[in-house]
Amino acid sequence: MTKVLLSEQLNGDFHNTYENIISQLQDHHYAVTDDFFDDELLQHLHQHILALYQADELKKAAIGKHFDEHIKTEIRGDYIQWINDKMPNEIELRFLNHIKQFINYLNRTCFMGILHKEFHFAVYPQGRFYKRHLDTFQNDQRRKLSVVLYLNKDWSVNHGGELMIYTQTNNQENAIPILPKFGRLVIFESQILEHEVKPVKEDLRLSITGWLKVR
Repeated sequence: MTKVLLSEQLNGDFHNTYENIISQLQDHHYAVTDDFFDDELLQHLHQHILALYQADELKKAAIGKHFDEHIKTEIRGDYIQWINDKMPNEIELRFLNHIKQFINYLNRTCFMGILHKEFHFAVYPQGRFYKRHLDTFQNDQRRKLSVVLYLNKDWSVNHGGELMIYTQTNNQENAIPILPKFGRLVIFESQILEHEVKPVKEDLRLSITGWLKVR
């Protein structure tokens, strides 16, 4: 990732958070931050995803793309609902607007060329997981950055559901465990880092997952 410094009129807190994310991406191809969203919005998102799940609005996730989708619970076991960015509700709109602000910053300072975004709510019930994979398709390389926001409260290492990111250093593989802590945002390069979700030992693991896409 190439970065060009520009004079920004962005709020100082956001500027520092965005710069920290960019620095981590440059050094490690992934970034972790716990202060991307304010607590009020996180509380509303937590309530919203729980309401969707309790109302049975989420559906079993599939693997594959469009007409080649298949539900395979031996590979992934989450339930999802896509966020319609054409008709979001007020809470979803606040989330998407913050992501849009971050995209604009990336495009101005790093020339990322991100033109599209897509996000869905994801719930992993107890015992569910997602095996190791890469967030790209053979015939579609548009996904540039993968983004995950965790919304489960009071989560500990005993609850499982860690995000495992696999990196390479000096021809040696490193498995990086990331606890799905409430309000934590993880961003990583979709075409580079394989990852997986370890089995969940506590009900429920809640998140918003999505991708920032180039042309």
